[in-house]
Amino acid sequence: MNESGVRRDPDEGHMRTALALAEEAAAAGEVPVGAVVTDPSGRVVGEGRNRTRQLSDPTAHAEMLALRAAAGRLGDWRLEGHTLYATLEPCAMCAGAAMLARVETVVYGTADPKAGMCGSLGNLLQDSRLNHRARIRQGVLAGAAARLLREFFRARR
Repeated sequence: MNESGVRRDPDEGHMRTALALAEEAAAAGEVPVGAVVTDPSGRVVGEGRNRTRQLSDPTAHAEMLALRAAAGRLGDWRLEGHTLYATLEPCAMCAGAAMLARVETVVYGTADPKAGMCGSLGNLLQDSRLNHRARIRQGVLAGAAARLLREFFRARR
């Protein structure tokens, strides 16, 4: 609870960390997306920010880098019980990686109507034909995440 007795949303704290990573990405000229992976106790075990330009790697999305960091730190590709936080709705590649890693929950900020695969264009994480499904929570600090993206693309035009 905060000073006024209002219960804090634990997802907001991790999303704020992801937003700070997204701001770092924007400062580096990358699309401002940040991601964090937490273990079942809520401890951050992986972080990432978009680095596709910097690394000349089309797979260097924030979510992919956060998942790789978490798996590397833990020494296991299975991230059962873990949560992936992303400022933008994950694309097919990132949602697929989260599913393959057996992530329990994906929390994202703003929807991506052009590439999002957690409800916008499709829902890869909850497709009953696949062997794993994840819970999805959308809209956590969506306004801040959307504003960052809008400002980034407005400055580019």
